[in-house]
Amino acid sequence: MEKFESQFKQKGFDVICGVDEAGRGSLAGPVVAAAVVLNQDVNIEDIKDSKLLSAKKREQLFCEISENSIDFCISEASSEEIDKLNILNATLLAMQRAVNGLNTKPDIALIDGNVAPKLNLKSKTIVHGDSICISIAAASILAKVYRDSLMFKCHTKYPIYNFSKHKGYGTKFHFEAIKKYGLCPIHRKSFKLFK
Repeated sequence: MEKFESQFKQKGFDVICGVDEAGRGSLAGPVVAAAVVLNQDVNIEDIKDSKLLSAKKREQLFCEISENSIDFCISEASSEEIDKLNILNATLLAMQRAVNGLNTKPDIALIDGNVAPKLNLKSKTIVHGDSICISIAAASILAKVYRDSLMFKCHTKYPIYNFSKHKGYGTKFHFEAIKKYGLCPIHRKSFKLFK
């Protein structure tokens, strides 16, 4: 995956930022985005798309990435913002907040997907970037672990929905809980929540 970044290095982009999100398809909670500038002198093994890693491995890599990267920022857009803006625009807002929250200004931001947020720097969208670009894969891990921890906290507040297990996604149990108990404040009201 490092070869992808090396192509941009050869074009003169020294400070490369990877950006990805977590929670876009969830029925509840925020969408979370992470921006990370990896230290090219530190080799962190096993970085790949967060969906291909166990929860334990993701947490281990979260610590390694956050401790060894040049800079990183994790931001979110709330369920209220998702309902107001729609999920795509809320995702782009979370990504914009993450990149703007970096202390180190990147030369380029590599964005997972096919739509880029508005940024005051050059950006490049990469479809399936979390599987071919190490900076985006690292961002996917940061976003996923951070969001999962948020959903564990939501579980303690609203235990009847079992957010700690499904993280707000549309499982059979989750839809049944919504039918039985109705919606809680973190549900995305603009989503199709009743089957």
